[in-house]
Amino acid sequence: MPVIKELFEKNRQWAERTVESEPDFFKKLSEQQTPEYLWIGCADSRVPANQLLDLLPGDIFVHRNVANLVIHTDLNCLSVLQYAVEVLKVKHVIVCGHYGCGGVEAALANRQLGLIDNWLAHIQDIATYHWQDLEPLSQEERVQKLCELNVLEQARNIKRTSIVRDALAKGQDLRIHSWIYSLRNGRLTDVEAKYRDAEQQQR
Repeated sequence: MPVIKELFEKNRQWAERTVESEPDFFKKLSEQQTPEYLWIGCADSRVPANQLLDLLPGDIFVHRNVANLVIHTDLNCLSVLQYAVEVLKVKHVIVCGHYGCGGVEAALANRQLGLIDNWLAHIQDIATYHWQDLEPLSQEERVQKLCELNVLEQARNIKRTSIVRDALAKGQDLRIHSWIYSLRNGRLTDVEAKYRDAEQQQR
């Protein structure tokens, strides 16, 4: 069976299994979308938001791009953020990166990949700003650290948007989270909490 036809067959089997286990599933799904979460994650095929959070379709609104960046000139990402915050009224915006991110690795190694180099330059800016912390580390540790720093920076970018500032000024219940996912064990880590705990231990 040709590869594309196989995908349609898999879709048919999935739809049938879903109806067998929950006959009203698609009826309910088609009637409304009321997610409490917006997920801004990496386009990496190994990091599917619904699966790793064990959530059903309709439970989480998702935007993905290379290296989970939130750039103030990216109207695609900002449009998703605005719709999620102002229309869907999500309560949580989650920026989630992952260790071993290819975009972060490419940015750190200054690889020349073409058009995407302009996109990854934003990560290089983060690396330059934090180079004093990154320089003493091994290459692998440097990549992992930059993956974490990137998540923190993108969460800050979200907080600086007019969309989020306006929502908070109106008293909307909205929280911004910076998480990272490990491909090695499937677990999520709250990066902001991790760094906050580390700072407290150093005092």
